[in-house]
Amino acid sequence: MSFQAPKGTFDWMPPRSEWALAVRDALSAPARRAGYGYIETPAFEDTRLFSRGVGESTDIVTKEMYTFEDKGGRSITLRPEGTASVVRAVIEHGLPGGPLPVKLWYSGSYYRYERAQKGRYRHFSQVGAEALGGEDPALDAELIVLAVDGYAGLGLRNVRLLLNSLGCRECRPAYRAALQEFLRGLDLDEPTRQRIEINPLRVLDDKRPDVQSQLADAPLVTDHLCGACKAYHEEVRGLLSDVGVSYTDDPRLVRGLDYYTRTTFEFVHDGLGAQSAVGGGGRYDGLSEMIGGPPLPSVGWALGVDRTVLAMEAEGLLTERPGTMDVFAVPLGEEARRRVFTLVAELRRAGLSVDMAFGGRGVKGAMKAADRSGARYALILGDRDLEAGAAQLKDLTTAEQTAVPIAEVVDILKGKFS
Repeated sequence: MSFQAPKGTFDWMPPRSEWALAVRDALSAPARRAGYGYIETPAFEDTRLFSRGVGESTDIVTKEMYTFEDKGGRSITLRPEGTASVVRAVIEHGLPGGPLPVKLWYSGSYYRYERAQKGRYRHFSQVGAEALGGEDPALDAELIVLAVDGYAGLGLRNVRLLLNSLGCRECRPAYRAALQEFLRGLDLDEPTRQRIEINPLRVLDDKRPDVQSQLADAPLVTDHLCGACKAYHEEVRGLLSDVGVSYTDDPRLVRGLDYYTRTTFEFVHDGLGAQSAVGGGGRYDGLSEMIGGPPLPSVGWALGVDRTVLAMEAEGLLTERPGTMDVFAVPLGEEARRRVFTLVAELRRAGLSVDMAFGGRGVKGAMKAADRSGARYALILGDRDLEAGAAQLKDLTTAEQTAVPIAEVVDILKGKFS
């Protein structure tokens, strides 16, 4: 019997898997530099955390969650997103009682029973960042800038930022009423009509062409913002402009989660087809209270690792293998193999990335392996070299080869990479 990965999932295999690691590192690096600490939460939670926090009317809760009963009779759900878990952890561990805002970043796997297609998987990876306990336009702008810098660090040029405001609990009711009145006059199926009464903003997020075609004249949330929300949104926009971040105002952007308030944003890449969103986020000032916590105004984002890799592929950025070797060692003979093994260990402990040829390969096969590794140098040592006390160091870029004393190999190679 032969097993395969479950439908809607895939395996990350080298060298593509190395790009996934590079993406995680690049997307999280700006947040780490900005003082965001790492948090790791369980891959599964109490189902009620997501039904209350994400929203009972969302597709995630109604259609896409992997929910099961554990052996203790508890309803458990594999996490479909990261924010609710982070807020739960902050409340549980009493962090709101300390200095605010609490700044956290995370990386992990998430699970949704999606209709499997390229760029939309049932098991996917994200990098996220959250600033909890601060109601400040500068926090919203900071997080957006950190994401922009993460994409730029990967060399991506065609990621676009869409920006909107969803208002607050003061001005949202008037917009909700106007939107419901408009939607009730459309030709919609019964499930969508039910959604109008529960959360009409979800209808705006409906991707079906027959629904979208009827929404051209729908009222805009930006026309119903209160004075405070208008001022807040203008400050976010101004701060982004001050640091040179380009964005497009999208008054129909609502995202797919119920907890968003005020600032909401999405990063899209036009080279991905229908699944163009590579990341997004926004402010969620009421989420803590939804799940039984204290008032904790917060803002954050999640950036997709899988889709970011696809975006890099669309821009032709996956031509080189990331994380290549510094040195590839080639032993020729049994005694040389033992000495090379020791040298490899010493070089690794010195901070270099080093691999070696295994299995008694000949020179030709070993050098092919060196070329495939992407190493800058090949360190070649045979039994005759041992007698002479010198190894052969070959620059795989220029093909220049020189003899170096075995006792100085580590220091010489460290010097080349310092």
